Amino acid sequence: MGQIEDLRLFVKIVERGGIARAAEEMSIAKSAVSRRLAQLEDRYSVRLIDRQPRVWEITSAGQELYQRASHMVAEVDELDSDFLKVGHTLKGPMSITIAREFGLAYLKPTLFKFAQDHPNIDLTIDFDDRTIDLDNENYDLAVRVTATELHGLHCHRLGTTQHGLFVSQGYAATHQLPESFEELSDHPLLHYGSERRATWAFEQDGKRKTVRFRPALRSNYGTFLLDAALNDGGIIRLPLFVVESEVQNGNLVSVLPHLKHADYGIYLVHSSKRRLNRRMRAMMDALTESCVPLTE
Repeated sequence: MGQIEDLRLFVKIVERGGIARAAEEMSIAKSAVSRRLAQLEDRYSVRLIDRQPRVWEITSAGQELYQRASHMVAEVDELDSDFLKVGHTLKGPMSITIAREFGLAYLKPTLFKFAQDHPNIDLTIDFDDRTIDLDNENYDLAVRVTATELHGLHCHRLGTTQHGLFVSQGYAATHQLPESFEELSDHPLLHYGSERRATWAFEQDGKRKTVRFRPALRSNYGTFLLDAALNDGGIIRLPLFVVESEVQNGNLVSVLPHLKHADYGIYLVHSSKRRLNRRMRAMMDALTESCVPLTE
């Protein structure tokens, strides 16, 4: 373990910005830290930190070693955490980013239960839809909903969600609902997105159909559009997980149910550079179990 501890020491020096600060935090003599840094440089026959009077700068070789060593040290720490505490309470930080609509409309009960079952996990949950760089951002896991197959990532498909067209009972009672694809544009259409000129695509009788329109209302928040539709604002096109409860209780009515919408895959993703620790595996199991109805 001597080499790992030397690398751990080097990581600490870089992160604390100096030998003295690293020595103070690790409660060892400054001279010992300097000696071990020099031994590390001798081992690799390269200057890692340029330390001259009034100069303290990490070299390019030092930067590369820091990047690789920090991952190695984290792996060792996670290994100890997993195997020295098998059967113990899960503990430690975990950050996850979840597609906003899916997280807020479908996953909230699962996330609440996970937090209650594992109170010693320092859990951070962000809801957004932006593209995440899992190799460089501080997220352990990501949940994304997309019509595009994800490639080049370690991902597990949690399930599939479908879309549909819906209006409120009140709107249906006071308007003649469209009976064909071509009649959609005769109604106010509520669009998820920011486009001033929007396009909805469908498949009918094996042929692709599109309707291009100026939205009566547009937003990047599906729940807001759902509320607008419930207030008789027009026709919405949203994932079933957003509207399902309102459909079941009769507040929303399906429009042109024979039209086929593109299915969206629900993916759980983690960096290929990260080893799964027990906390991550526990969260993955919870999310997978909660999405079983979406795989049927």
